[in-house]
Amino acid sequence: MDQASEPTDIFLWANQVDADKKDLNIELFVFNKNYTPYSMRFSSSIDNNIRLLFLYDMVNDVNLGAGTGLSVRDYELSDAEENVLLRTELKKVEKAATLINLIETQRAEIEEFNEEDHEFKHMKGMLLRLTKKDAPGKPFYIAKAIQQTNSLKGSVSWEINGGSVEPFKADIGLKVPGDSHVLIVDGDIFIFNQRKFETLFQYNYKKQLLADAKVAEIEKQYKLSFPDDMDLQMLVRDRKKIINKLQKLEIGAVPQEKVIDYADDMQLELMTDDNGAIIIMDGNDLDTFVNLINEDYITSEITGKRYEIKSKKLLDEPEGGEPPRGV
Repeated sequence: MDQASEPTDIFLWANQVDADKKDLNIELFVFNKNYTPYSMRFSSSIDNNIRLLFLYDMVNDVNLGAGTGLSVRDYELSDAEENVLLRTELKKVEKAATLINLIETQRAEIEEFNEEDHEFKHMKGMLLRLTKKDAPGKPFYIAKAIQQTNSLKGSVSWEINGGSVEPFKADIGLKVPGDSHVLIVDGDIFIFNQRKFETLFQYNYKKQLLADAKVAEIEKQYKLSFPDDMDLQMLVRDRKKIINKLQKLEIGAVPQEKVIDYADDMQLELMTDDNGAIIIMDGNDLDTFVNLINEDYITSEITGKRYEIKSKKLLDEPEGGEPPRGV
């Protein structure tokens, strides 16, 4: 059985990095919504600005916190509070672990970013890889979420130079967030901004924990069939919309045979195998199945058109006690 590793001493880390912060080697990456990383060249003229925006304030926050009682707590057991720094293990956060693994094991295959081929509007985050010059094989990473509202496309932007309005010369203009988001060091993730961390790496432990329980219920209630290299848990983890829907889903209210009849009535492509198991081939099939057991499809009695209900509110019983007429 694997032994639990000792958590990183973030205060010791900050002290050590503070002493070497001007001499650290820097590599800059961006990554998209599929967690594909791209390397980025940067001008030496912004080297100090990169260190300031990504590293210096983060180190200063930790060093200041050491004197004001900053405490480190497990993300899975705590919520963000004043003077609390949340921490989790990299191996628990699948998207982050995949991203780091790609950079460390497939560095030679990582493409250099260019706007024509990759389009900055598809980028989700920026990642800085930092190493000491005397220890290049022991990197740490700082990640920031990208807000596309903070980027300007050159073809539709102007710049004001002194008192003159001129064409924007760059492909993209970017305002980098000034606050700290995420630090990854020695197998640990330190979360300086909980919302940005969850957005960056699609990780919300409490929602996922409840979703795992719902998945177990679904597997007990329904016969499902998946491709050999896939299961329900794997599909759910990649579908944020489904994770959110599972939070309030009543499992078993629509039994297996009703699900199949319901799909036929709605003319939806939901197949079954020879044993009567519902076939789930991909995320789209999963969406359809979950929508069916949540009764999210209706046919209008007025127009005959089919609808998927995005949200619904249960109405009170009508006066007189008669049940409302079904749609």
